[in-house]
Amino acid sequence: MFLFALLTAAWGLESGCRCLPTPTSEDIPTNKHLGISTHIPKQPGRFTVWQKINPFWLFGNADEPIPPAWYRPGGRFRTFLWHLRNPCHNFACYGIGLSDKPFTVTGLFPDNTFNPHGGWNWAVCRYHFLRLPFISYAHHRFKFYFGWRTGGAFGIELKFGSKEVFP
Repeated sequence: MFLFALLTAAWGLESGCRCLPTPTSEDIPTNKHLGISTHIPKQPGRFTVWQKINPFWLFGNADEPIPPAWYRPGGRFRTFLWHLRNPCHNFACYGIGLSDKPFTVTGLFPDNTFNPHGGWNWAVCRYHFLRLPFISYAHHRFKFYFGWRTGGAFGIELKFGSKEVFP
């Protein structure tokens, strides 16, 4: 019961206050040369509290509910396979993610998932008092990341033998 109360309180604080106006890109200074970036959502407050606590909604994809044209054109079970491709999109972006909230990202390369020169990259998403970490590493054919990415969505990736991007 204590864990449920703690998670409910953390989620409620993460949801933010609706009485304050959402900042725009003009309100927040951009300091990319200092390793600071600002994320302003395209549609802030787009999802309700009830959607975010609905387990059926969390296992969906509100951004792309139907598959795009490039995904298995003419294939059988195309829509069903599209939903299996990323079944926790809403959970990662809006349930535990910050994609629908304005926040700042501070780090080595705050606008990139990976270091453009290869090696380590790190960042911290700052939303009110929350500090959500991100770390990534890429070297030759190995890629890894864990945490809240530049757009606010939580993600984990571990790839061996992917296409070499960095020399």
